[in-house]
Amino acid sequence: MIKGRIHSIESMGLVDGPGIRVVVFFQGCELRCKYCHNPDTWAKVGGKEYTAEELVNKVERFKAYFDKSGGGITLSGGEPLRQPDFLIEVLKLCKEKGIRTCVDTAGYGFGKYDEILKYTDLVLFDVKDITKEGYKNVTQRDMDESLNFLEATKRNNTKMWIRHVVVPGMTDGEEHIKAFKEYIENIPNVEKVELLPYHLLGVNKYETLKIAYPLDGVPAMDKEVIEIYKNIINSKKTGNET
Repeated sequence: MIKGRIHSIESMGLVDGPGIRVVVFFQGCELRCKYCHNPDTWAKVGGKEYTAEELVNKVERFKAYFDKSGGGITLSGGEPLRQPDFLIEVLKLCKEKGIRTCVDTAGYGFGKYDEILKYTDLVLFDVKDITKEGYKNVTQRDMDESLNFLEATKRNNTKMWIRHVVVPGMTDGEEHIKAFKEYIENIPNVEKVELLPYHLLGVNKYETLKIAYPLDGVPAMDKEVIEIYKNIINSKKTGNET
């Protein structure tokens, strides 16, 4: 019987997909994003083991709360694609029970993407950067696997919300945002774009884990500047609407 490692579960999530969500944070992630606020999810070990049935039964208890809002389950992390067989079993069971499914991912898994997406209603896709150099600077890893996942979403006609963390001196600036806008305009089925301002809320976790914080001294992103960037993203293309 397949078991998965789960870091934590949030029963009333409001920002990880439409409606009220049960957000399940998978344990394990290969990326080492400089701004990551959950370094405690990196390790493959840790967390609590569940079978797919145990996890979905736990989620189903909240169905009366999330169903009327158009909500459901969001499988996040860590990186849920790092446990593909377990993820597939969870998604299948959710679909059998009428639970809407969402996968929150950076696209850095082990394949089996077509099978995963067959049972996924929505993908929250975290675009780390739009160039190979920028991606490696942010994540310390190569971009290729993320692009493989993105191609799978195109093949499967999967609905997507795009997310992008805006970090001062790294993924900010009007020229970067304009290039990001062009990049996502070539991705089909994008229903929403979220610019997430870099914050300092996870810094204490690095201290607890005795890990050097990569962005020490970088200030939180100015939310007024984020609003300017959002206006750029929401502006119309020349002669067309975005």
